[in-house]
Amino acid sequence: MNDLSSNKSPHRITDLIESIQNGEDITCNTMFEIVPVDFVHGNIKFQAYIFLCKYSGLIGSKKYIFRKCYARGCPNNHCPHVAQAVMIANRYLKRDYKKLLDAGIKLEEKFFSLEEMLVKYDTIEPEKNKTTGAILTIFDYINIAKEGNTVNIGIDLEIISAVEHFANQKNEQTFLMVDFNIRTLGRDSQFQRCLACFQTDNEAKEKSVAIITANDRLKILFNEFDDAKIQYKANFFK
Repeated sequence: MNDLSSNKSPHRITDLIESIQNGEDITCNTMFEIVPVDFVHGNIKFQAYIFLCKYSGLIGSKKYIFRKCYARGCPNNHCPHVAQAVMIANRYLKRDYKKLLDAGIKLEEKFFSLEEMLVKYDTIEPEKNKTTGAILTIFDYINIAKEGNTVNIGIDLEIISAVEHFANQKNEQTFLMVDFNIRTLGRDSQFQRCLACFQTDNEAKEKSVAIITANDRLKILFNEFDDAKIQYKANFFK
């Protein structure tokens, strides 16, 4: 049995899957949070909503909890609109559910709801929540490459400071983000994903763990790029 399943708390879906493959009994529950966040990106300050899923349960008799960011939505043009972010988050969430269920980890499949978000945050205007065209994820571009099309992806990494606003408190958080700049089928696309985060005032303890988590996720993604023959230059957090 490896060190992860016996000593360390999981930080990723992959960690849960490795634990059950090593013979551990796993329970898994999900809880969603849609959190208003003030981001500081260079000289630009803007508010967005991050779509978080908290995974919790037991590995053997040991409790675990970790969270994963599935999308970021903005009521402005600094990132995808909240309506798009809900759809993007649910597509990534559906993939993770399949991985867990295929590994034998049972859980209830629940998804983010735009309607619930509009009720909770009445500052978002419903009439603006209209999207046209397909909402693509990075895995759609991987499939485009597997179909024989040339796909070039530029990868830029950023560490961004932010303040999360919960019901009765504020939480300073630092996000490890990846920017994908994609060229394929004669068109350019750009979008961003959060790979990990840590509490800003606990940087000395949590930053190194967040970097390991983010880089492990990048390694998995780069392996998929290699299999699909996507043209890219690997980049990791340091």
